[in-house]
Amino acid sequence: MEATDAPFDPWSPTFLADPYPAYAGLREAGRVHYYEPTNQYLIPHHADVSALLRDRRLGRTYQHRYAHEDFGRTAPPPEHEPFHTLNDQGMLDLEPPDHTRIRRLVSKAFTPRTVERLTPYVEKLAGELVDGLVADGGGDLLARVAEPLPVAVIAEMLGVPEADRAPLRPWSAAICGMYELNPPEETARAAVRASVEFTDYLRELIAERRTRPGDDLISALIAAHDEGDRLTEQEMISTCVLLLNAGHEATVNATVNGWWALFRHPDQLAALRADHSLVPSAVEELMRHDTPLQLFERWVLDEIEVAGTTIPVGSEVALLFGSANHDPVVFTDPAGLDLTRRDNPHISFSAGIHYCIGAPLARIELAASMRALLTRAPALRLAAEPTRKPNFVIRGLEELRVEA
Repeated sequence: MEATDAPFDPWSPTFLADPYPAYAGLREAGRVHYYEPTNQYLIPHHADVSALLRDRRLGRTYQHRYAHEDFGRTAPPPEHEPFHTLNDQGMLDLEPPDHTRIRRLVSKAFTPRTVERLTPYVEKLAGELVDGLVADGGGDLLARVAEPLPVAVIAEMLGVPEADRAPLRPWSAAICGMYELNPPEETARAAVRASVEFTDYLRELIAERRTRPGDDLISALIAAHDEGDRLTEQEMISTCVLLLNAGHEATVNATVNGWWALFRHPDQLAALRADHSLVPSAVEELMRHDTPLQLFERWVLDEIEVAGTTIPVGSEVALLFGSANHDPVVFTDPAGLDLTRRDNPHISFSAGIHYCIGAPLARIELAASMRALLTRAPALRLAAEPTRKPNFVIRGLEELRVEA
C-alpha cells in the first residue's frame, strides 16, 4: 500500500475526497492486505468481496460461538453498554438462527406487494418536497429532499407519529458514528446517549401499540410475537432502530452523492433530462459510482484463505464495497459515469444472508426523488461546491446547495 501514489488512509482529507485511486492501488497490489491501524484485512476485489459476503465462515458477530476472550478480543467498555445492547440485538449484527427468525418476521413488511403499495405515498411526498424547494428558489437538497423523504417513509411504515420524528435523524447520525473506523471516545459518548434516548422512546411507543395497535410494522411485530413468533422486547427495539437507521442512511447519501456526480458530469445529466426512462439504470449507476456504504466488516469464525493468504480465526476483514464497485475486471471504464450501463452487478446493497432487506424500497425512493427533481426542477443547478462529511465508512455530504 505504501508504494502507491494514492495510499489507503481513511483519515486523510485527500483520501476522503476521492478514495477510488487508492482502491485502484490496492487492487493492483494484491487481493488481500493487512492494515495495521485498524487491525483488519482489506479485501478490494469484486469477486472476493462478493464471495466472502456469502461465506458462512465469516459472521457479523462472533458472540454466538465465542466469548470475547476466547476470540482474542477485548469486551467493550461497560460505559458503552447501551450502544452495544441496542446494536447487537438487531438482525444486521446477528447470525442464524436468531437472524433467520427476526428477518423472517420483518421481511413480511418488505414484500414486493407491500413496497409497491407504498409507491404512491413515496411519489406524492417526493413531489411535495421538491415543490417546496422550487418555491424557495432552491436550498440544501440534502435537508429539503434527500433526508426528509426516506425518514418519513420508514417512520410511516413503523408507525412513528409525525410529531415524534424530529429526533430520528440526529439519533441515527450519532449511532452510525460508531460504524466508522476506530471511532473516538466523543463519538462513543454521543452514540450511547442516542441509544438510551432512542430505546426509551421506542419502549414507550411499543407499550402504546400493545394497547392501541395500528396498521404499522411495530403493531405487526407485536401481533407476530403474540401468535408465537417470539421477539424479545430488546430485539423489537433493536430491529426498529436498525430499520430507521438503515432505512434512510444509504438513501440520503446515495441521493446527494448521485446529484453531485450528475452536476460534475453535465453530459450524463443532459441525457437523463432528455430521457427519463434512464432513471432506473441511473439509480443503479449512481449507487455504484460513488458508493454510500464504502465497506462492510466481517469476523473470521473459521480460518479462511484468500489468494494464498491465511486469515486466522479472530481476525476482522473489511470488505471494500467502494473498491469492488470500481473493479475493472467487472465494470468497463469503472471511473466513468454511464447512466446507460446495463451490466451493473454492484454490491452497494451487500449480498448473502445480510443483503439489504430494504433495497426495493430504497430503489423506489431514489427513483421517485430523481423523477420529481427532473420534472419539477428541470433547471436544477449547483449553487455552491459541497463539503464532504469527514467520514469514510458512510460516505456523504454535509449539504448540497442548489438553485431551482
